[in-house]
Amino acid sequence: MRIRVKSHDEGRDGTWVRRAGARLRGWGGVTAMAAACAVTAAAVLLPLAQAAPEGGSHPAVVREPASMAAAPAPWTLTDTCQTPEASLSPSAGDGPTIERIRKAGKLVAGVDQNSFKWGYRNPVDGRLDGFDIALVKAIAKDILGDENAVIYRAIPTSQRVPALQDGRVDVVVRTMTINCKRLEDVAFSTAYFEAGQQVLAPKGSPITGYDASLKGRRICTAAGSTAEAALKAQPYGSVPVSVPNQLDCLVRLQLGEVDGIITDNALAAGQAAQDPSVRLVGSPFTKEFYGVAMKKDASDLVRRVNKVLENYRAGGDNSPWMQAYVTHLKPVLPGVAGPPAPKYRDG
Repeated sequence: MRIRVKSHDEGRDGTWVRRAGARLRGWGGVTAMAAACAVTAAAVLLPLAQAAPEGGSHPAVVREPASMAAAPAPWTLTDTCQTPEASLSPSAGDGPTIERIRKAGKLVAGVDQNSFKWGYRNPVDGRLDGFDIALVKAIAKDILGDENAVIYRAIPTSQRVPALQDGRVDVVVRTMTINCKRLEDVAFSTAYFEAGQQVLAPKGSPITGYDASLKGRRICTAAGSTAEAALKAQPYGSVPVSVPNQLDCLVRLQLGEVDGIITDNALAAGQAAQDPSVRLVGSPFTKEFYGVAMKKDASDLVRRVNKVLENYRAGGDNSPWMQAYVTHLKPVLPGVAGPPAPKYRDG
């Protein structure tokens, strides 16, 4: 399949014309061009190091599976469980999952490598960097005594749950919203960040937010995301476009193949920083919490991660959480006072 680059993009009212080539600029444009092939690629896991989460030995080469499990049906906007962000109480104790990770000598983490300031390839040294990556390192440091004892596996949005269920990763730290539907398939830590869904559109676009201005417009979301579920529930007459990875939406927007994006405002802020020709419009229309996702029966790991998060939040402005925020997110998402307070449930 080829991507056809349009020479211009005209709004249906005839007033908005912009050349797609002008959008491919700066660091974000470079990233988008490099990622353009990913738009046409299958939704596959990209092993970034040699190892597997199961067992104590690591094969010489990690091969991509021949086929990928289908992502579960997207969640409904009306959650039926009470306080989905409530998790198991924290504990520093060990258990079978912790013991297996220690025996393997590595924490296998499902992450993003294309979300600017969250999980991305730093253009200076090519290493994975970002707010989510800093949290992965804190978890590895606590369990294994070494923040670098991590095998990172880049996974598309639609494969976050299957990757855990299939045992390809131990944790997913990838701007993943906690909700009732996902709790049927995986377990979550307490919330480590609060975000909301919002519309990202080109400057000068007639789109004004998540409203009737979407009618007739091509609106992009990542498969299996909360944004996709929102658009299915209330499309406002738009033409939905689904892609494997959230960054693919930015690529398509830059190429003129879609008119707008719905995504977490925390992610969109980073994308707007990459490409100054786009901006957030309207207001966030949901309230969502990111959590570390784990296998449903890994209660010992859930409690341990919650203990890590307790320490990560502690210290106010000097906390590791706030230091990570200032380093990675404050330049693109200012005004965040601190992490969400943890909520716990019995069991």
